[in-house]
Amino acid sequence: MSTTVTTRLSPEIFRLPVQRIRDGYYSDAYFVLTKELLQDEGERPHVTMQVFQKQESVLGGIDEAIAILKTCSGHYSPDGEWVDGWDRLTVHALHEGDRISPRETVMTIEGDYSLFAHLETVYLGSLARRSLIMRNVREVVEAARGKEIFYFPARHDHWLVQTGDGWSAHVAGAIGVSTDAQASWWGGRGIGTVPHGLIAAYGGDTVRAATLFADRFHAEMNVTVLVDFVNDSVHTALEVASALGPKLWGVRLDTSEQLVDRSLFEEMGGFTPTGVNRRLVEKVRGALDGAGFPDVKIVASGGFTAERIREFEALGVPVDAYGVGSSLIRGNNDFTADVVLLEGKPCAKTGRWFSPNPRLQPVT
Repeated sequence: MSTTVTTRLSPEIFRLPVQRIRDGYYSDAYFVLTKELLQDEGERPHVTMQVFQKQESVLGGIDEAIAILKTCSGHYSPDGEWVDGWDRLTVHALHEGDRISPRETVMTIEGDYSLFAHLETVYLGSLARRSLIMRNVREVVEAARGKEIFYFPARHDHWLVQTGDGWSAHVAGAIGVSTDAQASWWGGRGIGTVPHGLIAAYGGDTVRAATLFADRFHAEMNVTVLVDFVNDSVHTALEVASALGPKLWGVRLDTSEQLVDRSLFEEMGGFTPTGVNRRLVEKVRGALDGAGFPDVKIVASGGFTAERIREFEALGVPVDAYGVGSSLIRGNNDFTADVVLLEGKPCAKTGRWFSPNPRLQPVT
């Protein structure tokens, strides 16, 4: 289950493009111009910036946002040398994995606005992306009622987001991620299954591909095998279990939502037979148990969402774990930053005001 992480990640782990962030390369131009104008005019407004979002959510990306402030706040001296600004700022923030309420203040930044005006786009973007992943993963973890969740959306998004997204999924309670990049921030490794591509490379022979894979890698990982290549999941699961024996951790059901597994051809009527459905899982579980393989796990994947997992759990479908992909990176969780105090006095746009949060912790 997910948890709050009270030890903050070091800025070094994020491998930030510090020079480009300082230069405003990733920032909305108007923030860069704001910083430039304030500095050129000799203005040093002492402000309190307040950051919040508008949903019931889970906070992610806060350590990355802090790292951006620590390494990229400041200004260039007349001779072109960078002068760090972090020691002139006072920052308070919640922690990775904290549950947050709509409009709850998650971070405040107090100090000379010209030192950090150019960073708003970057730290808000980090918060938005990572909190989206945190919230979505937390939802499926809770829907699964303690069963394992495997985080599988890497192929559905740009590779550059993997490291931070994987960390967010880990904090939110995912038991495994599929790439080493996703697991890198806590020193883990990617997990996976015997894929369709390897099965195809061995002429569609799932047993042969699985046997060779297990012989090579079973000491390093829990071997899980996709069993839908020939659309006969019950038969293939039994073949794989018989061939691999104790080297097999689990079978993964991944039948396309446009197909009906062969094992259901005689049972259609009264339920939706396509894809990975309750009856297919029950038939695979029954066949494995009946053949003496009760310890082989069943992983269900293919279009799973929190809603669908809740439905499976309510029905008591005998799934041991869920592989969830693209649904975990969909949606939005936008953050907003407002100047709410100027020189310690209220100064916010209409409809916004200083909202102190006793949960915030000082950041050193």
